[in-house]
Amino acid sequence: MSTIQDSRAAAPSPADGPAGSDPPSPAEPAASAPAGLTPDQRRRKALLRFAISITVLNLVGHLLLGFEQPPIVPILAVLVSYAAHLGLEAVDAWAHQRRPEYAGGPREVFYFLLPAHIAALACAMLLFTSTIWPYLFAVVAAAASKYVFRVRVRGRLRHFLNPSNLGISVVLLTMPLVGFTPPYMFLNNTDHTLDVLIPLGVLMAGTLLNGKLTRKMPLILGWVGGYVLQAVLRTVFFDDVLLATLGMMTGVPFVLYMNYMITDPGTSPVDPRRQVLFGVSVALVYGVLVVAQVSYAIFFALVLVCAIRGLLLFLGERGVPLPGLRQPSGASAPAPQGS
Repeated sequence: MSTIQDSRAAAPSPADGPAGSDPPSPAEPAASAPAGLTPDQRRRKALLRFAISITVLNLVGHLLLGFEQPPIVPILAVLVSYAAHLGLEAVDAWAHQRRPEYAGGPREVFYFLLPAHIAALACAMLLFTSTIWPYLFAVVAAAASKYVFRVRVRGRLRHFLNPSNLGISVVLLTMPLVGFTPPYMFLNNTDHTLDVLIPLGVLMAGTLLNGKLTRKMPLILGWVGGYVLQAVLRTVFFDDVLLATLGMMTGVPFVLYMNYMITDPGTSPVDPRRQVLFGVSVALVYGVLVVAQVSYAIFFALVLVCAIRGLLLFLGERGVPLPGLRQPSGASAPAPQGS
């Protein structure tokens, strides 16, 4: 969900921060925008719809579906996330002598905070514990990751780790008393009909959003195909039960992860073929971690694949010959000052 985990389409400033619109990587051609929409406008529209979708889901979840976290959790998580993003952006802009991404009036502040809003609600919804502090730690870690884990691509600093996924993963690694939200929570107060309609509704909304705006359908297909493949391999070689393994795909958490986290535009490829490879890679790494009996493997798999992609971007930007990657034009030019 992201920082999924993240504004202007004009030429980049000398040291752009991570909250700006992300250019394609050296090996990824830019996706063509729909008529009348620039890439930045399409990105903003997608962010807004993602934010509305996850907000509605949280409201319905707490009011009707029986979400078990205290209602204060998403409120405090959002406020802390806003503060963390604004504070870190101000410090980073000062350090690099550039204009903050939120400068330019209330509209810019609004769009700058949309990724913070999405990441906060994702952490608040997908983590489960008895105290408030792990949720707040997760949203701060998600915000900080966008400024700590960055690579320069075509003169711009880009974060390469999915923010909300990393925040959740850090908390799950460091706090043994914190767990993943029980899957039944999303359908606590529903009957058999709604048990089917709710996942279908979330699936349809997310698929339409990814198909029209983020254009991540190849990634989704790669993830789903890779997930089925690893399920079959686990059944053949490790005696797992195929139906039980595939049954996870019918739950709301799987659909949320597929449509709102792994497809984060800022930390996933643009080129359709690389999207498929990215999705398949996450699924296969997930399968390996499950076989190794690693808990919460679905989150750690995405962290590992994003980290490997960040390393490849780093090497490709420096002209290191890599299979399937071409050196970007102008890669030999010196990096802008102030970075």
